[in-house]
Amino acid sequence: HADSPGAVGSSDLVLLLHGFPTSSYDWNKIWEGLTQRFQRVIALDFLGFGFSDKPRPHRYSISEQALLVEQLLQHLGLRRRRLNLLAHDYGATVAQELLHRDDVVLLLSPGDPWGCRSQLGGPGSTSQAPQGPHQGFPFSVLQSMNQRQKHRERWVRALMSTSVPLHLIYGPLDPVNPHPEFLQLYRKVLPTSTVSVLDDHISHYPQLEDPMGFLNSYLNFINSF
Repeated sequence: HADSPGAVGSSDLVLLLHGFPTSSYDWNKIWEGLTQRFQRVIALDFLGFGFSDKPRPHRYSISEQALLVEQLLQHLGLRRRRLNLLAHDYGATVAQELLHRDDVVLLLSPGDPWGCRSQLGGPGSTSQAPQGPHQGFPFSVLQSMNQRQKHRERWVRALMSTSVPLHLIYGPLDPVNPHPEFLQLYRKVLPTSTVSVLDDHISHYPQLEDPMGFLNSYLNFINSF
């Protein structure tokens, strides 16, 4: 994991949860900007990703990843601290599990939609197994999708019932969550969530494709409280 001290005088913490099939390096383009606003900026590589262990054979699960996040916070002495959570793709599903467990006091929602569309009740998206340098990756896309289907009610209910502020930062060209159908569905299911829609050419990795637009959207939301 990475743990950087940030702004002097700020007491706010932010924890970053990356997506599939990448790592915490996804946040590198906004890292410095976050350290100028938050007291501490923390990110981890999920089990099976980045520099973390990749046990084989192993049945990777969202529940286990959420447990590892809890253990990291315990290790850092932050288990009961108020924190902000910024999540993308697969990490957003882990964030939903944490929200279900009521372990996050302030959940600030993802840098893209909450995983696949089927989690919010719409038709499911299709995913292709990673190729090239990712071939043989220990985590199964299908396994993740199956977990989202199995626990859909649990995770959507966590979003719908929370009093924690939610914010969506959305790239309209996202092939996983197509525009405008996903955005319409998101607003219908989560009418109290605020939304930032980035430029038309921004796709599934807005924090990399438009780091300044993404960061400004996120900080505007943070600073609204």
